[in-house]
Amino acid sequence: MQVLKPNLSLTAPARLATKLAFFTAGFAMGCSAPLFPFIKAGVGADEAEFGLLLLCIGLGAIIAMPITGGIAARYGARRMVLLGGAGLVVFMLLLTLANNFAVLAVVLFFFGAAMGTIDVAMNIHGVEVEAREKRPLMSGFHAQFSVGGLIGAALVTALLSLGAAWQVSMLTGAAITAATILMASAKLLKVRGGTPEPFTFPRGVVLLIAVLAAISFLLEGAVLDWGALLIIERKLLAAENAGVGFILFSVAMVLARLTGDKIVAKLGEWRVLGGGSLAIIAGIATLLLSPWPALAIAGFLLIGLGAANIVPILFSAAGRQKTMPASLAIASVTTVGYAGILLGPTAIGLVANHSSLPTAFWMLAALMLVIPLTAGQAVRAGPDAG
Repeated sequence: MQVLKPNLSLTAPARLATKLAFFTAGFAMGCSAPLFPFIKAGVGADEAEFGLLLLCIGLGAIIAMPITGGIAARYGARRMVLLGGAGLVVFMLLLTLANNFAVLAVVLFFFGAAMGTIDVAMNIHGVEVEAREKRPLMSGFHAQFSVGGLIGAALVTALLSLGAAWQVSMLTGAAITAATILMASAKLLKVRGGTPEPFTFPRGVVLLIAVLAAISFLLEGAVLDWGALLIIERKLLAAENAGVGFILFSVAMVLARLTGDKIVAKLGEWRVLGGGSLAIIAGIATLLLSPWPALAIAGFLLIGLGAANIVPILFSAAGRQKTMPASLAIASVTTVGYAGILLGPTAIGLVANHSSLPTAFWMLAALMLVIPLTAGQAVRAGPDAG
């Protein structure tokens, strides 16, 4: 019996649009990472106050995400991808004008809402494209998010190093964000999403997977929001160059994600989970202990290499387990995991304010030990579980 293969040329424009949407979200996030120290200083916030400002980003995203899912289910993901992208541009522009704590809190809230909107919508769109092409595509889409983050951080860091004001750097990033989302707009699929699943709190092994995802996302949020500040506090680099840490982290993430499927196939899921978390711990230790700035900064490479494939493995395990329906399990893990990347950095700010930022990162390293200790149970239904 002949198996009909999908015509990939018909879906190529939608595939490109999805990649552009993921790139746009990563680029906007990457542009903001090196600018957080300047934004913090602009309103005179201490670590605890800045942690509360970051909480506004998290609250905005968490509120927007379920709303986005419901709207996309009825009307399709396209308009929500465009709404989220447009929101990123608008609120990147407004960040350059926020000159007091209250105004900045509001702007960051809506910036987070825009990020949450495009995050959910582009994943829904990616699933639709993947279904039409009948082949795995999501890892490649998520790699574009990392590429966007890398390029955004590199661009802003280069502009700051050349003496550009941080506001000019942000405006440049906003202009490119607008260009990429406009490039995607005409190619996005004009379809309706599927019926939305109700949120169910994770249970059994799904709860374990969700907790591990939250820990991994917390790490990513810590590097994004606090990495540059840690570099400055340790006096490893000047403020204008502090975005280098996130750049190295992003480079490592991109390389490891592009080769992740082959690595997992060769080593097995639980080895990659355990080895990745140990690499993260080694990277944090290098960053905090090395007396040589170049070696300390290289710790970000280890952290990125270790973190890159943890979340994809956990989502695969969530879809494979039998405790809950796969769709409900993945929705639960996504919600709990995303809370880690959004709310975790706020907790780091509170710890840093009462102790120090290095202490907060040591606590994060200790938390990473949970992953190798439970990796076998989390992926027990996998092909390498024996």
